[in-house]
Amino acid sequence: QVQLQESGPALVKPSQTLSLTCTVSGGSIITNGYDWSWIRQSPGKGLEWIGSFGSSDTTYYNPSLVRRTSISADTSKNQFTLQLISVTPDDTAKYYCHATYVGNTYWGHGTQVTVSS
Repeated sequence: QVQLQESGPALVKPSQTLSLTCTVSGGSIITNGYDWSWIRQSPGKGLEWIGSFGSSDTTYYNPSLVRRTSISADTSKNQFTLQLISVTPDDTAKYYCHATYVGNTYWGHGTQVTVSS
C-alpha cells in the first residue's frame, strides 16, 4: 500500500518560493506504471492539478502554472518535490501529493500553505 506524506512550511511570504516535499513509502517512485502528481485546493474552490510525472522523463504541468512551477524527484530518498515561485495570496491552498498505479489512486493527507506577509 503506497503512502504519501507532504511536508513543508505552512506560511510563505508573497513573492517567495513555496517548496514542498512528498515522501513515498510502500512503493518506489522509479517503478514503471506509477504517475506522481501535485494537486491543490484553494479555499472555496475545487481541486486544481499542478503537475505530474511518471516512468518517462517528461513532467507535465498545468498551463496556468507552468511558468512558476517545477516538480522533481529524488530517487535516493524516494521523494518528489514541488517548487512554486513568486507566490501570491492566490496560491494559498491545501497541497496534496497524489499517485495512481494500475487503476488505484493514492492521496497524501495534504498540507495547508498560506501565503501572507
